Parts: sequence; C-alpha cells; structure tokens
Amino acid sequence: MRPKRAMVLAAGYGLRMRPLTDKTPKPLLPVQGRSLLERILDRLAEAGVEEAVINLHHLGEQIEQRLSDRKKPKIRFSWEREEVLETGGGVAKALPLLGDEPFFVINGDVLWLNGYQQALHRLADAWDARQMDALLLVHSTPYAVGYEGKGDFFLAADGRLLRRSPEEVAPFVFAGIQILHPRLFEGAPEGPFSLNRIYDRAAESETLFGLRHDGEWFHIGTPGSLKETEELFDSRDFPIVLR
Repeated sequence: MRPKRAMVLAAGYGLRMRPLTDKTPKPLLPVQGRSLLERILDRLAEAGVEEAVINLHHLGEQIEQRLSDRKKPKIRFSWEREEVLETGGGVAKALPLLGDEPFFVINGDVLWLNGYQQALHRLADAWDARQMDALLLVHSTPYAVGYEGKGDFFLAADGRLLRRSPEEVAPFVFAGIQILHPRLFEGAPEGPFSLNRIYDRAAESETLFGLRHDGEWFHIGTPGSLKETEELFDSRDFPIVLR
C-alpha cells in the first residue's frame, strides 16, 4: 500500500537563503512562478496522498494563507510556536496527525524531476515494512545541481545505507524525500533534534535503506543556487512542468 499521509518540513528560518527569507518563508520561494511548497504538494497529490501535515514557525502565517484554498491533499498544520523543533522533533510532534502507518516526509525546499516513473511511487513500491524503518531517496552526488558537499551515504548492494566518515566523499546525497515508519520514533527525545539521530538508530538496527533517484534533483540552499536552478529551467526545451 502506498502512503496516504505525508509531512512537509517547512518551519525553518532558511538562514543561508537570506535576504530572500527575511520576509518570505523558504518553501514559498518561487521557481518559474510556482513555489517550492506548492510543487511538493502537487507531487504528493499525484502520488495519491490524501493528507499532508506541514510544520510551521518562521513566517508560518504566510504558508497558512497561501494554502487556505488547497483541496488536495488535505492540509493540516503542526505549529511550533515556542521554538523550531528541527527535523526530527518536528516529525515527532506531528506523529498524532500522521497515524500508525508509514508516511512520506519531504523537506519543504526540495525540487526534483521524475525519471521514467514518479519518484514517490518508486519509493512506495520499494518499501518493505518487514525489514525497513526508513527508506531515503538518494541522488548521485556529482549530478546534484547546486550541491557542493561531500555527499551523505554509500549504498550497499542490498539497498542498505552506510553513512560516510568525516574524511570520506560519498557517492550519494540525501534528496530530502523519504518514507518513515512511526515505530522508529519510539523513545525519541523531547524538544529539538535532527532526523539524523533517527537515521543512526535505523542504521544500527540495519533498517535504514536507500533508493537511487533516476531523475534530476536540485539543491536550493542559497540565492545563487536558486538562480542557477531558474536559469537551468529556462534552458529546457520542454514546458516547465514537474512530471
């Protein structure tokens, strides 16, 4: 069964994207006239997701207003009014809204083009709850547009992910798109924490898996990378529609 619920992480300050994010939350920054967040929600609707939970903090009222008329997927908000709970804490707080089944989690600032199939469908079809607690979409580090880091993971032949050591360069970068099982958060700490703690827990139990993305992926971390993405889209020979 493909997940019917998803969470989109949209509470961060987008510090590296300043000054653009001083007055606009990063997920609402436009690419070719449509915001990153709305493009993500379009993807979720295409994948059959019925409900999407969005966590809010920095300029969250703008996101609420922008999505007030959104019908598909149904939108529910998880406010983090006192403090930003980071990626892991944000998901943990929203668990009552996400239910007991595996769910998608997507960073609110990612942009991707599908390959031969929808990336979310590929993830859902690859999910195996008997051996997985987390399934992360990963992308080839050298081909990640706008990304200049050392990558995140090695991908084993059986699909398990291995984290790189600090001195290594890894062939795959996490694409900010994943399926998680709620049981992975049992005993999770209160307050802010990173999803990396959850990934490490899954890696220790050999339940952390990855799937290589077969399309294009764009890392939009700074105004410069946003401009690069816009220019790359402008050079396309086909209409700019994420398919």
